[in-house]
This record gives sequence, structure tokens and C-alpha cells, in this order.
Amino acid sequence: MSQLSTTPLPGPAGPAPAVSLTGSVLVLIQFDVCEEIRLEQIQQTVNARTVQKPNLKHVAPAYVRYERPPVVEPIEPLVLESGERLSGEIKYYDYGVVSVLFNLPFAGDWDSLVLLASRWVWDFDFASRAEPIIRQKLDRFASALVKPYSPWLSEDYFIFHVREVTGQPPAADLTRDYRSQIAQVVRGDRNPLSAGECAEILNSQISYYASDVAVIGWNAALLYDSSAGAETAIQLLEYANSQLLEFRHYDELLTGVLDGVYDSLDQKHGRLARWRLARSANNLHTVLLEVAELTEHADNAIKFLSDMYAARLYRLAAGKVGVPDYKNLVTQKLRTAEELYDYMVEQFNQSRAFFLEVVVVLILLIELFYLFRGHPS
Repeated sequence: MSQLSTTPLPGPAGPAPAVSLTGSVLVLIQFDVCEEIRLEQIQQTVNARTVQKPNLKHVAPAYVRYERPPVVEPIEPLVLESGERLSGEIKYYDYGVVSVLFNLPFAGDWDSLVLLASRWVWDFDFASRAEPIIRQKLDRFASALVKPYSPWLSEDYFIFHVREVTGQPPAADLTRDYRSQIAQVVRGDRNPLSAGECAEILNSQISYYASDVAVIGWNAALLYDSSAGAETAIQLLEYANSQLLEFRHYDELLTGVLDGVYDSLDQKHGRLARWRLARSANNLHTVLLEVAELTEHADNAIKFLSDMYAARLYRLAAGKVGVPDYKNLVTQKLRTAEELYDYMVEQFNQSRAFFLEVVVVLILLIELFYLFRGHPS
């Protein structure tokens, strides 16, 4: 006769162990302060360093190179009302952008990271805290600023760098098992998002190794990588946001210029009024040349020399933050401005031709007058 097994049946599963995260939260605030910054003057004035090139995730002969490396200066820590103490640094870019990067070490679980993300993204105005710091720094070398702007345009961006996770799972497992939390962090939302929204957010991810991933959103990104590996994404996100700031400025500038041209055309009727279009056309052409030069300067500030991963990462980041959209707006307005310039020149040439015709007719009439006066019938 067989005996009954005395092995206890499995009971209900207990709660899953909490997952611990370690890393840092970075707050990027950028201001468009002037048309150009003379970096050599800043380098001589302050105890600063230059960024020669972004760090790369892999060792390769190709690299990402700044045309004119930004100048970097440390700043005093920023202490929030909550007691959080953020270290920081300032970067000065030659095309007129000043960038502040605050850094707070982080350790906790997914829930605490989600709460921190939602609180910082929506409840804190970091730009208002960073602007007085930048103005104080810039007061030391006002002569280094070419054509300062007032007011300043600004952009902010949040980077959640997860360096270590319990068990160090591969990136594919992390984005599969914690897709809802990652989506909340990138969106800065306390509430769980829909499956469709999570899929849309996780669709904007890129990896180089199986152990790393960058999930890029329009106002925040989550990086799962080592400190050295995350530097590539951080610097390219910083560069993409600075480009967005530049193209926003050019878009506003061209909007104002075009509005002024339209008003000028509405007020100029008749042939004599067209004669005064020459000055307006010359002013418009000057603005066109300046904007074209400055946009090319900002667009070519960094070069991707055969580093395809960095180039793909930049294109993804630029696309998410909106660089192509504003660049297209600027391109369209430049095209419209060129068409207006051609129209104004054509109107001026018509008026000049009419004036010359009138002068010729007057000369002929004067000659005929003296001819008949000298030979009376």
C-alpha cells in the first residue's frame, strides 16, 4: 500500500522583492543670451575648461567633434526648499547659448523615482532659479557677448540616469518588465499610462550594448547605462536642446521681420512709394544673410565623423525635442523672405524703369521745345 506524500503544497506567492535603483537625476536649463559668445575671453577670465569632444561608448578611431568646444565652469550647489542639494556646472557655447546642468544623486525604488520625476518636471521652475546665476556669471565678461538678446528664450530638459538596478538585468528585460514605470518617468506622470502611450514612449529607445538603453522623450529621457557610457547621450541631448533653442529664436526673429515687411508693403502704394522699397529690400536681405549664417553655424557646431551610433542617437533626440520641426519652420520662412525680397526688388526695378522712361520723355520734350523755339514757323 503506497504512502501519501507529506510534501507541503505551495502556498500563495509573497510580494516580489523591491527593486533598488541607483543613479542620478540631471536638470538641463538653457538660455539663448546673444548672437555669439567669444569663448577665448571667457577662457581667460574664469577658471574654466573646454570640452574637446563628447565621450564615446566604444573605442573607435571615429569620434564626435565640436567645431568650437564649449567652455565649462563649475557653479555653487543649488539647494531646494526640500533640502535637496544639486551640484552644477555651466557651459558656454560660441553660438550664444548658455547651458546649466544640475545633478542630484539618486537611490531608491521605481515608485520613488516616478514621484521625483513628476514633482520636478511639473512642480519646480528650475529656469527661474538658474537665470539669476547665469546673469551674475555673464556680468563678468559682458564684452564677450555679441549682440545680447532681451529677453532670453529658455529650454529645460530632465535626464534620469539609472546606473544600477537590482540584478543588473539586460536592457531588453528592463524595458519589458518596467515599461510602465519607465513611461511614467519619461512623461513625468504619477499615474500609470495606457498600453498605447507606453508603447509610443518605449518606441523611442536606442541601445549600443545589450546592457544599455536610452529612452528619449520630448521633455525628459531615461538612461540605463554606466556613468561613462551615459556621457554620450547626455552631451548629445544637451546639444539637441541647444539647437532647438536656436531655431526657436530664428523662428521668432523671422516672424517679426516678415510681419514688418508685410506692414511696409501695405503702406506703400503707387509708383513713388515703390521707389522706397529699395531700403526695405536691402534690410530684409541683410537679415536673410545673417540668419542663414547663424543657422549654419549652430547646425554645424558638432560633427559626427563616422560614428553611426552617436549620429543615430542625435537624430532620435533631435526629433523628439522638436529640432526638425522648428528647422523646417525657419527654412519655410527663409524661403518666404527670399520670395518677398525678389518681389520688392522687382517692384523697385519697375519703378526705376518707369522713372527713367519719364526722364527720357522729359528730355525729348525739352529738346523739342528748344528746337521749335529756335526755328519759328
